[in-house]
Amino acid sequence: MIRAVVRYLDERSGTAPFLKKALRYVFPDHWSFLLGEVALYTFVILVGTGIYLTLFFEPSTATTYYTGHYLPLRGHEMSVAYRSAVDLSFKVRAGLLMRQTHHWAADVFVASIVLHMLRIFFTGAFRKPRDLTYYLGLTMLIVALLEGYLGYSLVDDLLSGMGLAIGYSVLMSIPFVGGNLALLLWGAPFPGKPDFESRMYVAHVFLLPILIATLLGLHLFLVAARHHTQFRESRRTTEKKVIGIPTFPGQAPRSLGLFFAVAAVLFLLGGLIQINPIWLWGPYHVAQGTNGAQPDWYLGWLIGALRLVPSFDVTIGHYTLVPNPFWGGALFPLLVFLILYLSPWLERRLTGEYGFRHLLDRPRDAPWRTALGAALFTWVFVVFLAGASDRVFVSFGVSYVGQIWVYRVLVVILPVVALFATRRLCLALQESERLGRIRKQAEAEARGEMPQPE
Repeated sequence: MIRAVVRYLDERSGTAPFLKKALRYVFPDHWSFLLGEVALYTFVILVGTGIYLTLFFEPSTATTYYTGHYLPLRGHEMSVAYRSAVDLSFKVRAGLLMRQTHHWAADVFVASIVLHMLRIFFTGAFRKPRDLTYYLGLTMLIVALLEGYLGYSLVDDLLSGMGLAIGYSVLMSIPFVGGNLALLLWGAPFPGKPDFESRMYVAHVFLLPILIATLLGLHLFLVAARHHTQFRESRRTTEKKVIGIPTFPGQAPRSLGLFFAVAAVLFLLGGLIQINPIWLWGPYHVAQGTNGAQPDWYLGWLIGALRLVPSFDVTIGHYTLVPNPFWGGALFPLLVFLILYLSPWLERRLTGEYGFRHLLDRPRDAPWRTALGAALFTWVFVVFLAGASDRVFVSFGVSYVGQIWVYRVLVVILPVVALFATRRLCLALQESERLGRIRKQAEAEARGEMPQPE
C-alpha cells in the first residue's frame, strides 16, 4: 500500500527524490535540541486557541454595562472588550479553557525560546555558519515579547490598562522621537483614541503572528540547510560528519509524541490552574490602580529595571531631554539585546575563529564565554527579581524601599561574582578531567594494557 501511494504521488508530482531525501535527513539525538520543538508546538497551540478566541472577542473600547453571569460585576460600566472577555470566560462553551490555555501557551512559548537561546549561547551553536539562524531566533524572541504584551493588553481590565500606561510612558521617554511615536500609535494622549484597541487587535491576531511564522519558517529552513550541530561524544563525531537519527522511523514518531505531550500539558494547565482571572481585576479606569499588580513573567525584568533606576531626569534648562522611564524601560532591554546580537561577532574577534564550526562546546570548554554569559544572565535575573519587590512587600511586609536598595547593590556585585566564580568552576572541571585521564592511563599501563584514545 505504501509503495502504491508513493508511486501514485511520484508519477503525478515527481516528489519521490525530495521525499527520499527528507526521510533520510538525520536529527540530533540529544534532549536539549527538543526545546526548539517545544517552542514550535506551543506556537501551533497558540494559533489554534487564538483562532477560537477571535470568534467571540470584540475589540472595542465603546462603553457598555455588564449584565452577564458574574454577579460582582453586574451593572458596572466597562468597555465592550472587557465585557466580551468576561463573557468568553463564563458564557462561551470551553471559553475559559481556551483563554487560559492560550495564556499558558504564551508563557511557555517565551520560556521555551529563552531556554533554547541559552542552550545555543552556552554551547557556541551561534558560530558560523549558523549566526544568521541565531539572529532569526533572537528576533523571534523580541517579537514574541511584544506579541505577549499586546495579547494581555487587549482585554482592557485594570491590569492590562496599567501595563499600557507604563508602555506609553516608556515610549514617550525616548529622546526626540518618543512623543511623536506615542501619538502615532495611540492617536492621542493616553489612553488614546477609541480605534487604538482595533489597531492593537489587528497587530496581535494578524501582523505579529504572520511575522513570527515567517521568522520560524526561515529559522527551520536554515537549520535544515546547514544541518544541526552536535556534541563531540566519540571519535566518530567530527566537524565533517553528521550523526543522528533519520526522519522516519526515528524522529517523526518521537516528534509527534512530543507534540501531543505539549498539547496535553498546556490544556491541563488551562483547565486546572487559574491564570489571569480578569474578573477579579475589574475594568480599567485611568484614575484607578492596584498595589502589587504584576504583568506576565516575561515582562518582569522590564518592571524591575523601571523600579531600580533612581528618580532623576536629564534636563537642559526647562526642557526634559531624557525622562526617567527611558533608562530602565528602553535603554536596559536595548543593551541586553545588543549584547546578544553582537555575541557571534565578538566571539570571532576575541578567539580568531572565522571558519565553520559544526561541533558544540560543553560550557566548561569555553570558560570565558560561559562566564560572560553567566554574568549577563545574573544581571538580568537580579533585575527580574526586583520586579517582584511590590509583591514581596504586600505578601510578607518587607520594606519596599529597603528591597530596592538591596537590589541596586546586588545588580552591580552579583554579575561580577558570577563572572569569576563561573570561570573558576569551568577551569576546575577541566583540570579534574585532565587528572582523571592521567589516572586512567596510569592504571591501564599498570595492567599492561594499551590506553584507549577518547
